[in-house]
Amino acid sequence: MNKKIIQTNDAPEAIGTYSQGIRVSGGDTVYLSGQIGLDPSTMKMAAGIEEQIHQVFLNLKAVAAAGGGSFNDIVKLNVFLTDLGNFQKVNEIMSGYFEAPYPARAAIGVASLPRDAQVEMDAVLVLPGKG
Repeated sequence: MNKKIIQTNDAPEAIGTYSQGIRVSGGDTVYLSGQIGLDPSTMKMAAGIEEQIHQVFLNLKAVAAAGGGSFNDIVKLNVFLTDLGNFQKVNEIMSGYFEAPYPARAAIGVASLPRDAQVEMDAVLVLPGKG
């Protein structure tokens, strides 16, 4: 399998044994690791759920761009929330970052996330014709 590590300073550095993203299968599929609301310049968590959601989208956008794609190339988005009551906020904020056709998506309630984050998201991109 052909793998290319994706790394950008425009998203938080990995805080564990993982890469920000991996590009595989001849270069057309990109897997983005989970992003939480860390500001990449300070590595501090954004305050409040809405700010964290925005920061997560900015972090995902940066890694997608480093991998040669954009939000238009996301085919699957996973959203992890410590409080599923915040799912409507995710929907509202997501509408400012995505256009139809929207990616397939899952929303999962979890007990906790790294660094006491309230939200984490990961994604899969397919870059047609960019292999």
